[in-house]
This record gives sequence, structure tokens and C-alpha cells, in this order.
Amino acid sequence: MSLTVNTQAPNFTLFNTEKKEISLSNYQGKNVVVLFFPFAFTGTCTTELCNIRDNYNVYEQLNAVVIGISVDSLFTLAKYKEEQKLNFDLLSDFNKVVSKAYDCLYSQFVFGTEGVSKRSVFVIDKNGILKHSEILENATDLPSFTAIQDCLKGLS
Repeated sequence: MSLTVNTQAPNFTLFNTEKKEISLSNYQGKNVVVLFFPFAFTGTCTTELCNIRDNYNVYEQLNAVVIGISVDSLFTLAKYKEEQKLNFDLLSDFNKVVSKAYDCLYSQFVFGTEGVSKRSVFVIDKNGILKHSEILENATDLPSFTAIQDCLKGLS
């Protein structure tokens, strides 16, 4: 069940690192960049999320908020967010419900782990419509930040 561009993005509600429930529908009227990443405290994930952190003003100027999602616990994500000084919400999909809904879950991952989020990015417009999707099979690849920003420019 793959998501199709120009269709309604699945709504979700997950806890952030402040133990508050955050729903996609909370952001009606804003563009949302949803980043799924495999694990906190790993090299490629840190590179990706710190790139977003360091360029967050670009996303804000494009009327967008960024949300990071992984299957890590919210306690792990809170420590990671603090250490990396991330300036956007990280949400815990510990039960893997949202990763399944967005069809971006590895059945098998490194070290025998199962059910880990694939590095993926989804751009959702202010009406909740999916406008861009990139799901990477190789966890060491980074998404195209240029494609994300170009998509957002087209929505502004």
C-alpha cells in the first residue's frame, strides 16, 4: 500500500519529547515536512537532522514545519534532541503505526532488528495533501533536501 502524491496524507497522533500529543491535523494551514529516520544517535540520521536544524529558517520562510519520526522511545528521542540541539519536534512511533501507514518500515534491518522506519520524507501541504514522497531503501543515503525545498517553493 504505497502512498500516492496528490492524495490525502494519513493523519496521525504521536507523543513528542515533551510528552505532548502532536497530530498532523494540528498543522492545518501550514506545510509539513515529515521525516522518518531509523535510529537516533546514528551517523546518517544525525547528519540529516542537523542539516534540517541548521537550515530551519529556510523551511520557516516556506511556511513549513518539520517533524521527525522514529521508532525510538520518546525518552531516547528527548536525549537525542537535547544533545543535537534540534529545533523541531521529534515524535516516537514506538508502536510502528504511523510508519506502517506511510509504508516506510523495514521488515528486516541491521543487527537483526525488525520494524525500523526507513529514511523517508513526505511533504504535506496546508490542506493535508501529500505533495512529495521519497522513501530510501539504503539507510546511509540522505533524502534530497533540494527536492524538499523545491516542492515547498511550489506550495508557497
